[in-house]
Amino acid sequence: MCGITGYVGGEDSGEIVHEGLKNLEYRGYDSAGVALGGETIQVHKREGEVSELEFPETSGHTVGIGHTRWSTHGEPTQENAHPHTDCRDEIAVVHNGIIENYEELKEELQAAHFFESETDTEVVPHLLEDELDDDVSLRAAVHRVVQRLEGSFALAVTAAGHDGIVVAREDSPLVIGYGENEHFVASDVTAFAEHTREVSFLENGDIALITNDSVTIHNDGSVVERPVETVEWDATAAEKGGYEHYMLKEIHEQPQALRQTLSGRIDDLSGDVTLDIDLPEPYLQSLEEIQIVACGTSYHAGLYVRDLLEQYADIRVSVELASEYDFRGGRDPWRTLVVAITQSGETADTLSALREANRSGARTLALTNTVGSTVTRDADATLYIRAGPEIGVAATKTFVSQVATATLFTVYLARVRGAMSVSQASEILESLNALPGAVQQVLDNNDHIEAVANEYADSRSFFYIGRASGYSVALESALKLKEISYDHAEGFAAGELKHGPLALVDEDTPVIALLTDHAASSETVNSVKEVKSRGAPVIGVSSDIETTSLVDEQFDVADIGPMEPVVANVALQLFAYHVANEKGRSIDKPRNLAKSVTVE
Repeated sequence: MCGITGYVGGEDSGEIVHEGLKNLEYRGYDSAGVALGGETIQVHKREGEVSELEFPETSGHTVGIGHTRWSTHGEPTQENAHPHTDCRDEIAVVHNGIIENYEELKEELQAAHFFESETDTEVVPHLLEDELDDDVSLRAAVHRVVQRLEGSFALAVTAAGHDGIVVAREDSPLVIGYGENEHFVASDVTAFAEHTREVSFLENGDIALITNDSVTIHNDGSVVERPVETVEWDATAAEKGGYEHYMLKEIHEQPQALRQTLSGRIDDLSGDVTLDIDLPEPYLQSLEEIQIVACGTSYHAGLYVRDLLEQYADIRVSVELASEYDFRGGRDPWRTLVVAITQSGETADTLSALREANRSGARTLALTNTVGSTVTRDADATLYIRAGPEIGVAATKTFVSQVATATLFTVYLARVRGAMSVSQASEILESLNALPGAVQQVLDNNDHIEAVANEYADSRSFFYIGRASGYSVALESALKLKEISYDHAEGFAAGELKHGPLALVDEDTPVIALLTDHAASSETVNSVKEVKSRGAPVIGVSSDIETTSLVDEQFDVADIGPMEPVVANVALQLFAYHVANEKGRSIDKPRNLAKSVTVE
């Protein structure tokens, strides 16, 4: 959601913070602002785009904080935009998260302080104002204030006459970047990746004083050390690289992302998978159930792998929306593994579900793309998808990498439990190894997919149908289209059409049918015939040339076995992209949506 960035060093802070905000635009926002610190505080903020912010190109300030806001408390106006200041305009604060007790604090402060916004954040600079009147350091003042805050937050504070920036973290991510006589802070490494790849991830309760020559982190009143890590990808990985949109670039990065996901993890000869998971084999052998918790695209990846886990690992699997999750009775927590799937590792609903599972006594496994994210610290074990940075709000390469990684886990678990033969393992691993090449074949067919998308771009609604693994792909493909085109799109289990949705089908409702291997295509064909008889045009996705006579258009995919529906998904990612592009939509920053949803 919202993005924080900050800089302390020898360069002009305005330009660096402004660039950091541009790098964070992908997270989603509706207003933005910066505060330039030092002997005085200079604030520039407004509703709308980061590019519309106006402030002196050379300000002389060497301290700065910035923010992109996604509205929760109050509309996207200049008054509600961050940074927020105290009554004397000597303290500036930016904040991600929600301060749940802000109304109580605001009522307490109103007698002596003037409020200009509707936000929960504005209580913080006024609380700091009172604390600094006691002649304490800025770090000490922040420490006192956060003790009074309830909820989730990441804070960055600068104050006139005080060195550097003070930041605090509680359930909302913050990362510090280390340079030469300069330091950075942000919600996400992408904010400052062109300046440094040496980073530390703050943990809950951390309060850090950041100056140009030092970083001092306190937690519970004591100085603590956080490990300095090297980010594996460089700044160019988060650039468009000549593509019109990040989403299109990331769709085309999928063959390489898959190679990264699979690299070093498969032994083709033995049919074994090597995964660095801190879960004992005797425990995995004793499991009776796996619960997968996730949201959105990650939820669809969970649905895909559920069928594989139940079929090959001989274990009961449920997939639950993280926002609805509860560890209910009737389960043995000692024999239940809860798998949390989250691209960012910061998804609030998924983290809440994970913590519920931890409280129940179940062991937990995180499947994520983000090293150092909150989920990696809260879970008992972590499995990385290794997809590289994803900037577009609509997830593409992370979905295919999630499915591929979860499939590796399926083989690993099934082999540990003695439920899968070498020949069965080899079939799945062979399909996984074929994925990058099969995806590339789809990308090479982009012109045909674009032509079909342009033909149907003005349709009233889009229905996606599939069975087995194809059902999860139908859900995910419909989600992609509605996210970026703003068209009505729904995914259905193919057999459910006749139980209601068929009433909505007509000649203005294209039906996209998953007719691939491992998507029960022979049964889905009956649904294709039903919609065709109602006049609906049908777009098929298949490796079977015989299906072309049943449909109006077909996207061909390679015949690679269990992973074939994943390849079909890539074709439908391109279809969604080209429909949205034909309509002139804001593809990388769709309205009302955010990349990392860090509030419940």
